[in-house]
Amino acid sequence: MARLPIYLKKPLGRPSELHRVKSLLRQRGLHTVCEEARCPNIGECFARPTATFMILGGVCTRRCGFCSVEKGTAPQAVDSNEPENIAITVKELALRHVVITSVTRDDLPDGGAQQFVRTIRAIRRHNPGVTVEVLTPDFGGNVDALDMVFSERPDVFNHNLETVRRLYPVVRPEADYERSLGVLQEARRQGLFTKSGIMVGLGEEVEEVRGLIREVSAIGCTALTIGQYLRPTRKNLEVREFVSQETFKEYEEYGMARGISFVYSGPFARSSYNAEEVYRS
Repeated sequence: MARLPIYLKKPLGRPSELHRVKSLLRQRGLHTVCEEARCPNIGECFARPTATFMILGGVCTRRCGFCSVEKGTAPQAVDSNEPENIAITVKELALRHVVITSVTRDDLPDGGAQQFVRTIRAIRRHNPGVTVEVLTPDFGGNVDALDMVFSERPDVFNHNLETVRRLYPVVRPEADYERSLGVLQEARRQGLFTKSGIMVGLGEEVEEVRGLIREVSAIGCTALTIGQYLRPTRKNLEVREFVSQETFKEYEEYGMARGISFVYSGPFARSSYNAEEVYRS
């Protein structure tokens, strides 16, 4: 594989601010997807500060090939203090927009939906005026679980397709493209600001990405992020291509032309990166 292009190298950020945010998180036993998934934007985001909180522990029950989050069949028990701890940390960091995601918990009857509900409520109780974005798993297609989250009316409902349909057996072997598309479609039917994200550089063809954009547009998705896949560890899928900045621009223009209100397409675009700006734009 070719060497990492210069435009994909990013400074770490201010060490003092990184330490402050990490210390707060460790004091309350909280997880962030920024750390667990080894996001390249962590230095920039923690320096603002902002973070994407990851609820339901640090062990995922699925084996997605792109993700570095720890995997296992026996995750931790659900922490009843987690929602309050997140809400208090949001207040201490003076956040205005909060993103809540989770590992996938196929071991739980509701897939962890009730913990999303508790967390949304705790954040709003302690932080009036703060906007809340959720980035959920598919809950195994459990309609009741999805309805629990929809009923809380998050300001943004985000569910990532991650890749094109053809690559699901390799990239997301325990997920289903149509099911994920259906989750987004139902969220939009419920009148929510709906968002999704994908990675490129995993072996997809340009026309496959365009096809995904057309399908996302057809269900009325409000926002879409398209970013470069970067291999987090040697255990994960290899990068097949470093997509050119011109191609990212082409995807952005194509998505906007298809009627998607906001398309953020670029090497460092991630589903929750600049989330507040996407929501308020």
